[in-house]
Amino acid sequence: MADQSLKWYVVRAVSGKENKVKQYVEAEVGRLGIQHLVPQVLIPMEKYYQMRDGKKVAKERNYYPGYVLIEAALDGEIEHAIKNINSVIGFLGDKAGNAIPLRPAEVNRILGKVDEMAEQGESMSVAFYVGETVKVNDGPFNGFTGEIEEVHEDKKKLTVMVKVFGRKTPLELNYMQVEKE
Repeated sequence: MADQSLKWYVVRAVSGKENKVKQYVEAEVGRLGIQHLVPQVLIPMEKYYQMRDGKKVAKERNYYPGYVLIEAALDGEIEHAIKNINSVIGFLGDKAGNAIPLRPAEVNRILGKVDEMAEQGESMSVAFYVGETVKVNDGPFNGFTGEIEEVHEDKKKLTVMVKVFGRKTPLELNYMQVEKE
């Protein structure tokens, strides 16, 4: 079996149990002594930031909820062992239930996206829209409420119209300085 080439497969897991599935798969692989046939188990995660009590808090969430990626030289025995792990629904595959490996381009895209997100880091969990009302929670205009005039996704900034002394004033604020009303 060691002559089989390693390929990436997608295991469907009960949503919210991806970390447990990863632990169970790694434990089962260790117990069977087949680390050379299943070298990697991966859950694609994305890092995002949220405002909590006026502070920026880094968090991670699953980029593909309900899925775990496994690099393996899959044969019937290994496939059977993985399918019988708690919280595993099965492999993504054809109608007959056979596991189908991901194409190299798909693997590169997914792994590239995971690496890119790990490097980038500064993504917000909230999407803002023109016309939406937001409250300023940081800076000299803390506590003011305004309406979004422009959204600059690339810079992660907003132009917000705030009423100051009865006159509308445009403010350029970053995503971290505002919260949805």
